[in-house]
Amino acid sequence: MKVETFLPDDYRPAEDEPFMNERQVEYFRRKLLAWKNDLMDDSKSTVQGMKDGTRNIPDIADRASEETDRALELRTRDRQRKLVAKIDAALRRIEEGEYGYCEDTGEPISLKRLDARPIATLSLEAQERHERREKVHRDD
Repeated sequence: MKVETFLPDDYRPAEDEPFMNERQVEYFRRKLLAWKNDLMDDSKSTVQGMKDGTRNIPDIADRASEETDRALELRTRDRQRKLVAKIDAALRRIEEGEYGYCEDTGEPISLKRLDARPIATLSLEAQERHERREKVHRDD
């Protein structure tokens, strides 16, 4: 069984400490879990709201408006479902000891980037290269 790492409430990863030490890993693990829990709570409330909100609306314009709102909500939830999958993948990388390292280069991903986007799999430079290649192929 893994011993839980002590982490003060005000802890923020710093560049002057060893990269992906126990405290940094625990910080990002907790951040990812909190994000996932928020998304799951939102999803549950959406499902409950849709169950409760089912009603027969006689006015065709009002019904169309409500259906549009539902479609938008479902699209948002689908996007969040995909995000939860990426969060789960990041949590797996933490368990495997691969979290925080670029999939392309193997170099560390900057702490600022990970703090802003904890599911990042590429360093900023590798992400920019990827986006440039994507843009070139999309323009073909």
